[in-house]
Amino acid sequence: MNEYSISAPQIDFKARTEAAPYIPLLSVIVPTFNERVNVTKLFDKLGHALTGIDWEVIFVDDNSPDGTSDVVRDLAARDARVRGIRRIGRRGLSGACIEGILASSSPFVAVMDADLQHDETQLPKMLAALRDGQAELAVGSRYVEGGSADSFDKQRAGFSLLATGIARRLLQVSVSDPMSGFFMMRRDRFEELAPQLSTQGFKILLDIIATARGVLRTVEIPYRFGSRLHGESKLDSMVALDFLGLVLAKLTNDAVSLRFLLFALVGSTGLAVHLATLFVTLKLLNLPFAEAQACGAFVAMTTNFILNNFLTYRDQRLKGFAVLRGLLAFYFVCSVGLLANVGVAFAVYDHEPTWWVAGAAGALMGVVWNYAMSGLLVWRKR
Repeated sequence: MNEYSISAPQIDFKARTEAAPYIPLLSVIVPTFNERVNVTKLFDKLGHALTGIDWEVIFVDDNSPDGTSDVVRDLAARDARVRGIRRIGRRGLSGACIEGILASSSPFVAVMDADLQHDETQLPKMLAALRDGQAELAVGSRYVEGGSADSFDKQRAGFSLLATGIARRLLQVSVSDPMSGFFMMRRDRFEELAPQLSTQGFKILLDIIATARGVLRTVEIPYRFGSRLHGESKLDSMVALDFLGLVLAKLTNDAVSLRFLLFALVGSTGLAVHLATLFVTLKLLNLPFAEAQACGAFVAMTTNFILNNFLTYRDQRLKGFAVLRGLLAFYFVCSVGLLANVGVAFAVYDHEPTWWVAGAAGALMGVVWNYAMSGLLVWRKR
C-alpha cells in the first residue's frame, strides 16, 4: 500500500442511506465493444460477488455492431441494477470510463473489463479498503504478491512490463501495476481529476495516477488475470502509440494534448510527403516552383486527412459518404493555410533558392490553423 499524508474528507454513509436510499453504494463501470456474449455472464458474476452490497453496473457501449447495447437494454428491463449508455460517434475505453463514472451517483466506482478476465471476487476487498478510509484508490494488481498475469502471451506480457517500467520511471508512478484496467476509487476524488483526463486511449488508470501526482492514498489488491473465453481482444498496434502519447502529455504537464501530439506526428509525416512530392514535381517534372509547391501541399493534405481519420480521430472516425464530405471540409480548412503556404514558400525560395528550406517553411505555416479548425469543422462531435 502507498499512503500519503493528505487526509481525505469523511463520507457519512448513514446520512447517504437516509437521504437517498435509492442510490447504490457502488457503481461498476464496464466499457464494452462487441461483448454481447459476455454481458449477461458478467452481470451474474457480479451478483454472486457483491451479495449483501447495494450495487449497480453501468455498461458503456461504443455502438457495438454485434448488438451489445440490445442485450444491456433487455437486461436493464429485467433488473434495476443494470444501466446502459450507448455512445454514438465516439470511441475509446478511457472516454467510456469517464462518461460512465460521471453518470453514476454512487460514492464508490469500480472499472473493469467485460471480457471476464478481471476477478470480480476482489471487488468487496477493494470496497472495504475504501470504506474504512484505508485508501481512496484500490488497484487490482497482477504484479504484487498473490497476483498473476500468466494468461498473457509473450508479446502482451512484454509490452505490459515495458510500459509499466516506462510509466514508473518517467512519471514517477509508484504503483506496481499502473497499466491495470481493474480498479475502484471514490467518485468525489475522480470528479476532481476528470477535467484533466484524456478521453482517448486505453490506460485510464495510468492517467488518473499521473494526473493525481501522488495525492491519492492507494492500496493494491492482488488478483489473477484470467483468459478471455469469448470475443476478441480490443488491443491493437495503436495502443502503444496511445500509451506513448499519454506519457508525453503528462511529462509536459498536459500542456500538449494527446490528440495534438498525434496530429503533429501525422503532420510530420505529411511534411515528408510534401517534400517528396515537391522534389518529384520540381526536379523530375520541371514544374515552376509555385506549381510544384501547390502539388506538394495538395498531396500532403490528402495523406494527412487519411492518417488523421485513421489515427488521430479514430474515436470519431468518418465512414462512408462522410469520408468524402470530411475530405472536402479538410481541403477547405487547409485552403487558407495553403495560400499562406505557397506565398511564404515562394518568398523564401525567391530570396534563397534552396527548395527543401522553402518547402518546409511553407508546409509548417498552417499547422496550428489546421489542427484547430479540423477539430471544429471536420471531425466535430455530432
